[in-house]
Amino acid sequence: MFIQEHQEYSVAKWAAFLQVSRSGYYEHVTRYARREEKRMIRKEQVRQIFEESGGTYGPDRICGILRKQGNTASYKVVSGMMSELGISSVHNRHKTRSITDSRKARGDEYQNLIHEMSFTLPLQAVCSDITYLKSDEGWIYLCVVKDIVSGEILGEAMSNNLKKELVIQAFLNAQARHCLSPGIIFHSDRGSQYTSREFRNTVRLYEIKQSYSRVGMPGDNAWAESFFATLKKECIHSKQFVTRDELRQSVFAWIEGFYNTRRVQAGLGYISPREYSKMLMAGSGNQVA
Repeated sequence: MFIQEHQEYSVAKWAAFLQVSRSGYYEHVTRYARREEKRMIRKEQVRQIFEESGGTYGPDRICGILRKQGNTASYKVVSGMMSELGISSVHNRHKTRSITDSRKARGDEYQNLIHEMSFTLPLQAVCSDITYLKSDEGWIYLCVVKDIVSGEILGEAMSNNLKKELVIQAFLNAQARHCLSPGIIFHSDRGSQYTSREFRNTVRLYEIKQSYSRVGMPGDNAWAESFFATLKKECIHSKQFVTRDELRQSVFAWIEGFYNTRRVQAGLGYISPREYSKMLMAGSGNQVA
């Protein structure tokens, strides 16, 4: 590097003075140029993966994708490249919370059927929750039904109000798309929408078992809450929505066009929820609806 930076004398003179061979110097220059070329290629790969994620992937997820492509990838190196490129994930900037009211659901009839249970295949147990999203025109409420094993959103519904019809429609949408079999567990918090007579009767009609989070244990429905945190960080907080319709369209496109089908997850082996679901069901000899 010294010889390269001080070209006022020939390489031969510097080589003699520093007691190194000219061939060794040129070999070093060649190796350095090759390393820099590889580094620039890798840096471009990092930028491309980040942009294809919509600015949502951090170093860990980018490393996972690079490794699946057959490359070596160091968290420290990728993190440094992202810093050089001036890019960073949208995560860890905002918090989210549940908005359902469970004060009236305190009886023993609201059992948690999935506590300390493990599931190995999709469509054995699903969870659901509601969150609120803001547009300049006003709020909308989003209810999702999520598969616990694969993380895929099986059905969703949006409404201008927080009524029981919202969760009924989300359940019916999931049922229509995936034909939830009798005996599947449907888990939620104890919000009045989920404990309403109308919703419970709808679930019983399809012979689905209903499960509820324990009182004072919000972590019992962490699957749904983690999804809402991801949704808001990657799709909502960085944008302004003028109308409710614009917000609805953006949420639907993100769920169905990115999250379910293209957004890789470390816990799933760096593939999307739908790919993971299909892989598990194929291995079991079943097919995903």
